[in-house]
Amino acid sequence: MAYLSMGEAHRRINDYLNRFSDAVSTQDGASLKQLLSLSSNNPAVFSLADALNVFQDANRLIKQSDNDTQFGEILVHLFRAFQSYRVGSFIDSYQAFEKSANAFIQEFRNWDTAWALQALYVIAYEIRVLAERADKELASNGKSPEKLKGAGSFLMKVFGVLAGKGPKRVGALYVTCQLFKVYFKLGTVHLCRSVIRSIETARIFDFEEFPKRDKVTYMYYTGRLEVFNENFPAADHKLSYALRHCNPQSEANIRMILKYLIPVKLSIGILPNDWLLEKYNLVEYKNVVQALKRGDLRLLRHALEEHEDRFLRSGVYLVLEKLELQVYQRLIKKIYIIQKQKDPIKAHQLKLEVIVKALKWLEISMDLDEVECIVAILIYKNLVKGYFAHKSKVVVLSKQDPFPKLNGKPVNS
Repeated sequence: MAYLSMGEAHRRINDYLNRFSDAVSTQDGASLKQLLSLSSNNPAVFSLADALNVFQDANRLIKQSDNDTQFGEILVHLFRAFQSYRVGSFIDSYQAFEKSANAFIQEFRNWDTAWALQALYVIAYEIRVLAERADKELASNGKSPEKLKGAGSFLMKVFGVLAGKGPKRVGALYVTCQLFKVYFKLGTVHLCRSVIRSIETARIFDFEEFPKRDKVTYMYYTGRLEVFNENFPAADHKLSYALRHCNPQSEANIRMILKYLIPVKLSIGILPNDWLLEKYNLVEYKNVVQALKRGDLRLLRHALEEHEDRFLRSGVYLVLEKLELQVYQRLIKKIYIIQKQKDPIKAHQLKLEVIVKALKWLEISMDLDEVECIVAILIYKNLVKGYFAHKSKVVVLSKQDPFPKLNGKPVNS
């Protein structure tokens, strides 16, 4: 840091206080949010933090200002948060910022209009990001990370402030999305349910009146929840909505959505094009798709093993593992097509021994009983139409549509 005189430090602090006062008095939310932004490495914030470290009596300046006295609780703690953040002390920065944020909420309640929503969004974002950094610092010091949980409690308080009648309610979805990020990070996704109920059942909310950006984020996270619950039609609806309305320039966001939408689509029998996987660098799904096309069980298992860590982190491994039934269906269909070319009359009579041989060719060892069990499951789940002739160890396929398509519906459970 370059040398900073006491006079220059005094000027910078006064300049900040004047800008804060002007933003509030003119109800300029855009200007106010810039003054509260911390983690974006805002040069103006760093400049102020340097001034605060030189001029140690900023509290006196706040008290002397006629316009800023009523915001003293906000500013005193905010200044401490800036100072701590500047020197890399994220625990202290979070604690100070939380006190400032609580004081801001008290003022926000008293404002009749929604002019300060943008500033509130910044506070909701910063409290989460600061908490994550504070928890990393705590963990590195051998202490239990607890700040993100505290940030979740604060965000629930903010949600309560917004969940009422009036223009402020349009901010509720943004705060909900910040809560989702906290709960997913903590692994407490069950806590999302109460907030979802409030958004989707409360009469005060009209989903279409929320900002487009927030609707996309909301549908992305609720779609992920439906994936975990294996409710694939709902997951398809929500994630497809997020994809349709996502900014086409935001390739990183599109990739995040597709990472979950592709396994959902595969589960309901819809395969993505190779160019899509290439464009959004989702090549880990390439062999999964090829396995489904070919009926190649060995390829599917290899793909799951190769990318196991990535699929487990995303939470889609079990979804992809269940695609084995579709691969078996495709394998049996290929055998049926080959038999039909050789002997059309007996094509619908499929010996289990032939399936055993096909699997052996794929280096997968199964006996007749195991294959019979798998085919029985395929028939039960309506992936194959037919019945067993047990004595001759033959599956007799239906002459009409023996391999029903999923047509966008999940495999019967």
